Formats: sequence, C-alpha cells, structure tokens
Amino acid sequence: MKGERSTSLLFETSLLATAVFLGTNPVAVKYAVGYVPPLPFAAMRFVLAGVVLWVILQLFDPKGRLRREDFWAMAGLGLVGVALNNVAFTFGVSMTSASNTALVVATAPLWGMLLGFALGWERPRLKGIVGVGLALLGVAMIVYRGLGTGGTSLPGDLLVMGAAACWGSYAVLSLPLLKRYSPLAVAGYSMLFGGLAVLPLASLDLFRMDWGTVSAGGWAAFAYSALVVAAFGFSSWQRGVSRIGANRMLVYQYLVTLVGVVAGVVLFGEGFGVDKVIGAAILL
Repeated sequence: MKGERSTSLLFETSLLATAVFLGTNPVAVKYAVGYVPPLPFAAMRFVLAGVVLWVILQLFDPKGRLRREDFWAMAGLGLVGVALNNVAFTFGVSMTSASNTALVVATAPLWGMLLGFALGWERPRLKGIVGVGLALLGVAMIVYRGLGTGGTSLPGDLLVMGAAACWGSYAVLSLPLLKRYSPLAVAGYSMLFGGLAVLPLASLDLFRMDWGTVSAGGWAAFAYSALVVAAFGFSSWQRGVSRIGANRMLVYQYLVTLVGVVAGVVLFGEGFGVDKVIGAAILL
C-alpha cells in the first residue's frame, strides 16, 4: 500500500513538472525565435529531441523498435501532433504574446474531445456540449477582444489555435499506439518523424542563417525547449495518456495555461487586461 502511494505521488509529481515545463515553453520559444527563424527552430528542436529519445530507447527499451505495420500510423501521428502542431505554434507565438499563446493553447482539451466524438470513441453529452460552447466563447473573448493589447495579433492567435487542435488530436490519436508501444517510444518516434517532416521546409533558412548571431540565451532557450520540454515533457505526457487516458490528461492543460500566463506576464511584462481575465475565466 505504501509502495502504491509512493508510485502515485511520483507519477503526479512528474505530471505537475511536465505542466510547468510545457507552460514555460511559450516564453522559451518566443525568446529563441528572436534569434532562430521559426522553421529551423521547429525542425532542429524535434530532430534533436527525437534522436536523444531514440538513443535512450536503444539503451533501455530495445524491444520498442517500430514495427513495419505501424510505420505510417506513427509517421501520421508525428506529422499532425509534432510537425503541424509546432510549425503553427512557433509561427503563432512569434506573432502574438506568450500569455495569449498560453490561453489559446488551453483549448486543446476541447479539440481532443471533439475528435473523440467524431471518431465515435466518446458519446457527446449535454455537459460536454455546454462545455464546448463555453470554451469557444472564452476563446472568442481572448482572441477578438484582446486585440487591443500590445504584442498580440489575430493571425498569431489563430495559428496557436490550430496548434492546440493538433495537440489535442495528438493525445487522442496516440491511444492505439500506446497499447503496443511504451510512452517513451511513441514520443520519440513521433518527434523524430515530425522533425524530419519540417526539415526540408527549413533547409534554406538553415544554410543561409548567420549562426554566430545567436546569443547564449538563445541557445539556452533552444536547449530547454528541445531537451526539457520536448524530450522529457512529451514522454511524460504520453506516459500520462497511457495511464489515465487522453481526456483526463488534457485537463492538466489548464495548469499549463496558468503557468504560461504567469510566465509571460512576469518575464516579458505582458499586459493582462479585463478582457483576457473574463475570457480566461470562461475558458477554464
């Protein structure tokens, strides 16, 4: 009994740490893309994280090799949940504020729930429909009425919303693969596929960029986003999905939102007006 409590406490602690890391990611990404263009940043971030996890898999989970019949399913998961998600996210956060990003990303559970409804994995209930309506109202308050705040933009917010849809879908679409592979394997392979998918789009910027202009802080933000947020955070998130399910895990997204908003306000001095407060309250 004592051992079970210790395991549960360690699991909850890892999820809380994951939420903090994911919540501070918009600040790290916004800082890093001030030095590295969005496409090279996204490509390098996930290729590096994927390679690191692949090496760990070879050392500690050699049976977790990707089987041929699951190749396209894993590649599709990487394309949607990593490549599209993070290209939209990186461009979006470069155009809007970190706090707005954190708030709009909180719609991920909404998109995950809608996908579950569409696939027939969950039956829509009245409470769920009401919740979807309230979430959309909250997003509308943040995105449209929050445009007067400096550093925000409608295109940036919409890109972040697209990233949230991909992130919510990632949690749901990974469920079948998590029945056959460890969370570490699903996170590692999907990140590697996602990073490689972005690499051709980023190739021109990668070769013509002056890497000597990237500051130590820019490299530190990149390393944090790639190794701590992507490598550890995605693996821990997938472990949570495999253990408590996609919808329960997506509830942790709201803690991610709280951390992201606070980080944006404290570190970047971003405004948080009445419109955002009302929208955030409705959304949460």
